[in-house]
Amino acid sequence: MLENCHSAKERWGGVSELIDRWLKERQELIVQYCDLSGAEADASAEELKQKFNRLCEVLLDYVSAGHFEIYEQLVREAKEFDDGGIEMAARVYPRIQKTTEMALAFNDRLEASALTDAERPALFDSLSKLGESLETRFEMEDFLIEHLHNVHADQVMDSA
Repeated sequence: MLENCHSAKERWGGVSELIDRWLKERQELIVQYCDLSGAEADASAEELKQKFNRLCEVLLDYVSAGHFEIYEQLVREAKEFDDGGIEMAARVYPRIQKTTEMALAFNDRLEASALTDAERPALFDSLSKLGESLETRFEMEDFLIEHLHNVHADQVMDSA
């Protein structure tokens, strides 16, 4: 009953803050990705291993936050507003899941790799493919944020 007394702003205002923090994590992921992709030629094996490990830490944190925090909130908001968002999410989430699987496979491959000189080209090829996958993921996530959250911003403010 108390939950019904909350305004839309109280219910959904925190979602914007959560999304903002998540987008900052995305920015950190991009920084780590660019730092690593620029280090291919001149970095030592140990330096590369550290950069790959840091990238994977940020990558897994970002992907996990998306699945276990952001998407859950976006779906909850879509249900609340009941304006077709659930169906849209159902079409987009499987495509995002494919990028998640690629990120997890990249992490697993790195854990199994010794990062020898012979492995470098293959790892950087995988890194390039990961970058393409992340670009697609970011576009889909931005689409969901725009259509499941930002579209309701005026309604949330009006009910405050």
